Amino acid sequence: MKKKILLTIGSIIVVLFAAGAGYVWWMYHSVASTAGDMYETAGGKGNHDAITKKKAISLLLLGVDERKGDRGRSDTIIATTLNPTTDTMQMISIPRDTRTEIVGRGSMDKINAAYAYGGIKMAEDTVEKFVGDIPFDFYIKINMEGMSDLVDAVGGVTVNNKLDWQDEGYYKKGYHYARGNITLDTGAKAMGYVRMRHLDPQGDFGRNQRQRDVIMAIVNKMANVSSVSRYSQILNALGSNVKTNLTFDDMKNLAFNYRDARKHSIDYEVKGQGQKINGIYYLVVGSAEKQRVHDMINEQLNN
Repeated sequence: MKKKILLTIGSIIVVLFAAGAGYVWWMYHSVASTAGDMYETAGGKGNHDAITKKKAISLLLLGVDERKGDRGRSDTIIATTLNPTTDTMQMISIPRDTRTEIVGRGSMDKINAAYAYGGIKMAEDTVEKFVGDIPFDFYIKINMEGMSDLVDAVGGVTVNNKLDWQDEGYYKKGYHYARGNITLDTGAKAMGYVRMRHLDPQGDFGRNQRQRDVIMAIVNKMANVSSVSRYSQILNALGSNVKTNLTFDDMKNLAFNYRDARKHSIDYEVKGQGQKINGIYYLVVGSAEKQRVHDMINEQLNN
């Protein structure tokens, strides 16, 4: 997911002021209501002062598969930084199979299990320790089915596809994804695109890259949406599928002070070695790679 849904509400706020006065009033209150639906305080430091002062901030983006009675796991984990001084958005994907300590349980497991065990708080604490004790100012959690709703809401997105393949049956639609620039014109087609991993030589690494590409495409499409009817669909998708500790005021400040960060993006995927331990597959990340990730995040926050 560039990356971000975090700039989504912000993009809407920016554009709505170009509409007629009546629309402005209606949209403003609609956005405020949606922001209220999205808001929760399950974790995150809630460093609202940093946004007000236009400082670099860190966000933890989690994509989860939640179903009724099942919290699910955070199969998408992206440590994100936004720097309004350098106009840079950095997104570091942490593969779901990464072996690490689950903070609060005292056990080693796949990093995506932290959310299943202890929700946002445990997931956040676990990722923070993995990246070298750098705290996250905010978090954004999206139900992965929400990505489908967002793609439909913006009217489809265009991505550059590195592989040529026929849908492996996740949505049983038989979609063909050709190499090159392709349009994912429905949410279902987009989900088939981001879910595939068995046909990709890079496995989860390739899938994570496609997720980031689609998220960035959604953000860019949102920034250029001019139809008020689209805004209504976007707000419905966000309110139903996204939870964050960003307040409405935070989102407004992000919209005006951080919006150019999406123009310069840095993508990185945590690297490691696949190993089977007690019969279970893990991605084992070495100390040098962990230090590299720590330094990348720290540099963005202090630049």
